[in-house]
Amino acid sequence: QVQLVESGGDLVQTGGSLRLSCVVSGGTVSSNIVDWHRQAPGKQREAVVTISREGVTNYANSVKGRFTVSIDNAKNTLYLQMNSLKPEDTAAYYCKLTSEYGITYWGKGTLVTVSS
Repeated sequence: QVQLVESGGDLVQTGGSLRLSCVVSGGTVSSNIVDWHRQAPGKQREAVVTISREGVTNYANSVKGRFTVSIDNAKNTLYLQMNSLKPEDTAAYYCKLTSEYGITYWGKGTLVTVSS
């Protein structure tokens, strides 16, 4: 069974940086579509960045130039490097994996709080 476990969320000041991790078990990160999503309090969940099976990345406009996604194949882990953080980046961050069969798996999330 595929499981995703996020970590790395924390309280950080405006302009700071964090790196989130998503460890995947039961599936191969690089062979599937993987995404980072976030959900701010009172708002709908939104996609932050998607990596296709071909390795093509697609970032939300709100994070372009500040966030960078990467994969460590040896560790089967997805990362999200977040720089120049803003209060509006405050949210629970989730990773998602979509298998070749169209089945989606979500982690339980990690909380990022950016203080002004």
